[in-house]
Amino acid sequence: MQFGERRVKRSRRLEVETSYPCSLQFYSNPPSGNISLMEFDEMAVERLKILRTVERLNLSGQVKSSDEWMNKLYDDFAKHKYFILNAEKSLEKKRADVEAARRRDHISHFILRLAYCRTEELRRWFIAHESDLFRARFIHCSRNGSDIKNFMLSNNLHFTPISPEEMQSERENLMNGTYNISGVDQMEGRTFFKVPFTEALELVRSRKVFLKGGFAYVPDTDLVTLVTTCFRANLSQALAMTNRALPELEDDERLMRLLQDFDKRYTGSDYSQKKGGEKHRITPDMIDQLAATSFPLCMRQLNDTLRTTHHLRHGGRVTYGLFLKAAGLSLEDALYFWRSHFTKNMDFDKQYAYNIRFNYGKEGKRTDYTPYSCMKIIMTSIGPGDAHGCPFKHTDAQMLRQRLSNFKVSQQAINEIMDLVSKCHYQIACQRYWEVTHNASLETGINHPNQYFEESQKVIHGAAPQSQGKKVSQVKTNRSIMYSSQSLQSTQASVEATQISTQSTQNTSTTDMDSMLFDDEMDSVLEQYMDTTQA
Repeated sequence: MQFGERRVKRSRRLEVETSYPCSLQFYSNPPSGNISLMEFDEMAVERLKILRTVERLNLSGQVKSSDEWMNKLYDDFAKHKYFILNAEKSLEKKRADVEAARRRDHISHFILRLAYCRTEELRRWFIAHESDLFRARFIHCSRNGSDIKNFMLSNNLHFTPISPEEMQSERENLMNGTYNISGVDQMEGRTFFKVPFTEALELVRSRKVFLKGGFAYVPDTDLVTLVTTCFRANLSQALAMTNRALPELEDDERLMRLLQDFDKRYTGSDYSQKKGGEKHRITPDMIDQLAATSFPLCMRQLNDTLRTTHHLRHGGRVTYGLFLKAAGLSLEDALYFWRSHFTKNMDFDKQYAYNIRFNYGKEGKRTDYTPYSCMKIIMTSIGPGDAHGCPFKHTDAQMLRQRLSNFKVSQQAINEIMDLVSKCHYQIACQRYWEVTHNASLETGINHPNQYFEESQKVIHGAAPQSQGKKVSQVKTNRSIMYSSQSLQSTQASVEATQISTQSTQNTSTTDMDSMLFDDEMDSVLEQYMDTTQA
């Protein structure tokens, strides 16, 4: 029995070693074998995090493939212990870990092919960032002495160097036409590859190589460009083939459920676990000050609307309420905070207290609901009268400019932010807003409103803010025109009830709506809403 197990393990090890002889892969052959749905999802999410790290670095202004870019990328890999570090090790070092990492690399790539082959936009994103990742890994492996020649031979990548005679005859042209070569001493020991110029368009476009007779003379230092071009071409063709084969998977509901909207998957901390300790607590008296200094623009907008109108519609209440909960506002303080605003217009305890307790897991099925991520807020549908949503996406450009100016953002920074907004880089625009308002750089990017808040507090205080132990004061402000009459207030309340109960009508009275909030169906309605809106 034991001997048989040893033979099986050895056979499996040899199979893996044959399948993954190199740390780099062209992913030419799809993986085989069995994998659990949990492992399937874990691998896919890990690779998505890696590709988003590449995207964030590209958008941060770093020169792609530069030493600084490479260092930050691999620092992030090491920080999160991604499989790439083990996959690039020699098989002689912790063989089992290296084999598992290369298997994870192989399978996760093909999973994301399934998720990103559906549309042209998704395919472009996947190809661009997979190619950048491959380039970075090729450079890193070359510097670390990995067997690049073995990788190229195994993938039929044959680039023929020019002969010594041609090298001598074209010496002057090569020195004058090749980037970063300006003297005879820099030509010593250098190898040039002669390839059709169509295989080196990136180098031709940037005028980095010598051209003659339809051929480009590429130095060995730019070999990575030729290999990456082949990788990109193969991946583009493979994605097209995967897209054609995708209908065969539509009958498998398990896979389709995991792959659906995978590009919108949030990959950061969910902030569902509240941090303990008094130092991580915020109280109602702190909220207005924190909103001005540490809240992201989306939450600051909700707080300003609440202070002005003393009311938020359902989407805004849920979004802001969950954010405050994760920021450290206790249930008792939350009830006090919302009551101090809502009682100016209505009976809070009858209409909305249940919803607040529900968000904190004290009603219904008692689930600790997670606050919304940036991606969830960006993708939210916004209607007339709503204050929630991402200001960088859902606010008119001119109004956004004016708001940023009112918050003392410099004109140069406003132009940078608006340029990012015009290119639909809403999270990067939020990151730039954070950097401008805190006069600091943020390497991790912004993926969650509560992450924005925590990073702000680290800069301002070095820790979570200390409570002053006071209750919020009753701020006297003028009511919005929307609430200036009893009839308009009743109409608005009717609209609110319609959003949370399919049985309400425009003619429902205020008394009926109050009782409806405590109906037997209230739990299922709220639970269904929360489940479908989780990131």
